[in-house]
Amino acid sequence: MISGGPSAQDPAPARDSPRIAASSRGEGAAPAAVPVGRERTRTVTLVVLSQVVHFLTISAIALLLPLIREDLGISFTQAGLLSVAATLSYGLMQIPAGFLADRFGPGRPFFFGLFGWSAMCLAFGMVHAYWLALLTLLIAGAFRALLFAPGLALLASWFPSGRRATAMSLFMLGGFSGSILLALAGPPLAERYGWRAAFIGFAALGVGTAFLYRALAREKPRTQPLRQIAPAEVLRLAAYPIMWVCSGLQFVRFTVVTAFNFWLPSLLVADRGLSVQAAGLVMAMSAALTASSNTLGGYVSDRLRNPPLVIGGALAILACTSALLTAVDSIPLLLAVIAVNSVFLQFYFGPLFVVPMEALGPRFAGSATGFANLFANIGGLTTAYALGVVKDHTGTFTPGFVGVSLVCLAGVALAVVLARMRRAAVRG
Repeated sequence: MISGGPSAQDPAPARDSPRIAASSRGEGAAPAAVPVGRERTRTVTLVVLSQVVHFLTISAIALLLPLIREDLGISFTQAGLLSVAATLSYGLMQIPAGFLADRFGPGRPFFFGLFGWSAMCLAFGMVHAYWLALLTLLIAGAFRALLFAPGLALLASWFPSGRRATAMSLFMLGGFSGSILLALAGPPLAERYGWRAAFIGFAALGVGTAFLYRALAREKPRTQPLRQIAPAEVLRLAAYPIMWVCSGLQFVRFTVVTAFNFWLPSLLVADRGLSVQAAGLVMAMSAALTASSNTLGGYVSDRLRNPPLVIGGALAILACTSALLTAVDSIPLLLAVIAVNSVFLQFYFGPLFVVPMEALGPRFAGSATGFANLFANIGGLTTAYALGVVKDHTGTFTPGFVGVSLVCLAGVALAVVLARMRRAAVRG
């Protein structure tokens, strides 16, 4: 474990610092009577399945956005505000969600997150007024936050420390699987039944999966009672410089993810003249490549034991693909750029989230994840709004994606800083 705090040579007692002995983290073996292997397999499977159905709805908002815009009669800027509403509440709830996972365990918050998000998506499929759509997604985003930090903490708790980057990549593997399924099934269903019926059907699957998870999933058995943390302990995370560097990188990460996941379908339809069905096939290809590379990125990071290298390398490639996206003219070259971009879009997801856990210990996994992911969603919120404004004012997405490329270059610089901090801490 490395130190990310103000002083690597003067650690505070366990009760005053996030760094605590392994015996108090619930990492020990479970009682012999508990079938740990079977419980782990079932719980991990259900968490991944929950991500699949969750991404059916979150991805549908972006993929079916051209149809939603036409139905509601709104501009690109107003469409971007739909994402802003969901991202705003999602981002603001990141630290509370992580705190709830650390204080009460991640299982219950995860259930309420999936159920609440899915229920609000049911409502979104039924509203016809733009302001009601905004309000519905604002509430939905708060529930969705209960899926992220608790879900990552739940998965990580079932794996040893040397495999946690890989474990975290499984969380996103479920999401990408849902995106692939949506990209293939969403457009045909929307064409035949309308976007509302398709969206409501996906949301109903989420509600059913939430109750299936509630009935069968389990938290990892603990050798000692859960030590409840106080809000003041969470606030002390801000004293660790490594948390701020990771938060800056999270801002970069989700800026890029939102640009491609939310706006790429609209770019393909509005700027390149593709149909919604064709855009769906492109997004399915993109999600498939991202899903496989996400797990590979976690594995490579665990093998190399050098997360900053994986993070910086991926961002350097993303800086190039973001700039090329609007520069290439032919559709084959455009698809090649999207394919390369997709491989590295979330290649560094696991490595980036594992660094704070590596620095602070797994007992604060939820709070540290929520802290960093708050800044990720500030980046996503900014991109969701800004690219819509750029499109409305310039008639093209080109300036927006050039800006995304510059953000990636800033991320490469932050990865260099992170590498130096990590080396210094290890030497100390």
